Amino acid sequence: MIKNKVKEAILQLLQSKVVTKQDVFKQTNAYFIQFKTVLQELVVEYNEAITIDDERIRLEYEDKGQFIAQLKVGGDVLVFQMNTNAFEFDRDHEIWKNEYVKENLAKTYCGVINIFNFLHDSFRYNRMNDLGYLIARVFINVEGHYFVEGKRQRGTGINHFGTSVVNDNSLRKIAETAILYSLEFDLLVPPYDEVKIITMEEMAGEIMNSKFKVGKRLGFRYNSDDVQHE
Repeated sequence: MIKNKVKEAILQLLQSKVVTKQDVFKQTNAYFIQFKTVLQELVVEYNEAITIDDERIRLEYEDKGQFIAQLKVGGDVLVFQMNTNAFEFDRDHEIWKNEYVKENLAKTYCGVINIFNFLHDSFRYNRMNDLGYLIARVFINVEGHYFVEGKRQRGTGINHFGTSVVNDNSLRKIAETAILYSLEFDLLVPPYDEVKIITMEEMAGEIMNSKFKVGKRLGFRYNSDDVQHE
């Protein structure tokens, strides 16, 4: 009897939870492909609208593989990265208060698309120890409903989960908000005491880069006051 119950439990999970997670991956991957197309369209649109003849400020899109795309904007690079796993939320998360979720708990399984902000020089000079910042992450479930946790991503928070659906317009809004934030998010000088001492070895060649990690606002508190949850 016990053996049969274990078998039933395994079969039930295989045919419900595992199938749902696979479907979430498939759905998220399809939306990530759509996201890449939106990014390419934005590059064309903005480059055509730029009135200054200066190659340095032209947007550049680069497909880095199935799960990563990069968008160069001025001195910044936005990295769009799709996680290949489906995620569930911890029991204290706000998602469990959502009426849409209460109808079917399987709707909480989500794929994730992360948006990181790096400096373009980090890639240009291969500074492997430089820092990037997560400025947004997009959660998408099997039905294509989504919400965003991120910098200034207003109107896309968890309260909209169940009503907001992924489409070209929503992906464009997410991307443009991330672009605007990255352009306004400045590189600040690190505190003097953190860089006032250096050895001869650290000064030599590429070893120097391991001493002087560079990232926006390095050494300062990365404020979360403008992370949107509504």
